[in-house]
Amino acid sequence: MTDNYFGITDPGRQRTNNEDAFIAEPSSNGRYTIACVIDGVGGYSGGEIAASIARETILKRLSGLSGEVIPALTDAFGAANENIWQERNANKEHNKMACVATLVVADLSSNQFYYAHLGDTRLYLFRDGSLVKISHDQSFVGFLEDSGRLSESDAMKHLKRNEIDKALGFKMSIGDDDDIETGQSPFLPGDTMLLCSDGLTDMVDKATITAAMADGGSLKAIGNRLIEAANDGGGRDNITVVLVKNDKERQQHAATKPSENTQTEKAKGVAEQGRQPAIANMVTGKRQGKTYKGWAIFLLLLVIGLAVFCLWQYVTYGIHRESSAGSLPDTTQKPPRQQLPRQRNAQEIKLQNAIDHSKGKLLLLSDTAFKSPIIISQSIIIF
Repeated sequence: MTDNYFGITDPGRQRTNNEDAFIAEPSSNGRYTIACVIDGVGGYSGGEIAASIARETILKRLSGLSGEVIPALTDAFGAANENIWQERNANKEHNKMACVATLVVADLSSNQFYYAHLGDTRLYLFRDGSLVKISHDQSFVGFLEDSGRLSESDAMKHLKRNEIDKALGFKMSIGDDDDIETGQSPFLPGDTMLLCSDGLTDMVDKATITAAMADGGSLKAIGNRLIEAANDGGGRDNITVVLVKNDKERQQHAATKPSENTQTEKAKGVAEQGRQPAIANMVTGKRQGKTYKGWAIFLLLLVIGLAVFCLWQYVTYGIHRESSAGSLPDTTQKPPRQQLPRQRNAQEIKLQNAIDHSKGKLLLLSDTAFKSPIIISQSIIIF
């Protein structure tokens, strides 16, 4: 992989000295890419010295990088802080010097990057035309901007824009959890990381940075465009840009028309792979089929038996009726017994009399006359 990292620094339009420094180079074992932007603060010469001390210390600590990456990054920051602290106490002219830094280690073999951040230098990730800010500014104005209380344009013009809360050299020692922001993220093929000092972000807004990176070209061309944009915006501070790209080829699955032979081979392969499961399914299907078939035969026989029984009943009953109707009366049988007409009860007689003597179409029955239910044994005549 060639041309996957690039760094550039520029003093800007309004300063003659440059207190920025950067790292853009592979690790000694070739596995990692080390990128860092360092912005020195604290006077004409103090900032340059602090940035130089931090750069040398970080490179020394990461020279044999192996194992856990983030602990190595925080260790490098801790060592740089200690060395700067000792230098500022040893030299009264440099008693205010310090620096802020953003450090990244990219592991292209596993498509990951790891970072450590302190101050207001920034780390961005450019992916698929979008620019995402990864680090958080450790300053009052940066906090207002990151939390949405202040717009980007207002933050760029704020009077306290360059007042920082944390830096290397501010105190004798720094803690991993309290001071240093760390993290890791996927670094996919085609992604580009941007590390920069506030000399860029104070002069150029996010949209312009995104457009400069989207224009493409080499990392050197992109870096020069960003430096030029910051200088065109005023160039009030030193400008430093470091770019790292995962230049591995993206894995794109293009649809291609397979040849006839390919289709045949693929079909054979699928058939071979699915042969054993298919046989197992067939065996299972046969067993189930036998069970269902037995029940079906039983139910069919039962239905047929019921149909035959019903048909037999119908035929037998019909023949009996026909033979009874067509046969001569049996003279040997005794004559049927004559039943005497049944006498009506008193309630029936009273009801019949009420009907006979009623006038018109309305019949009124009184519950005093009929105190109990009427049991009708013979027909009641109504006319």
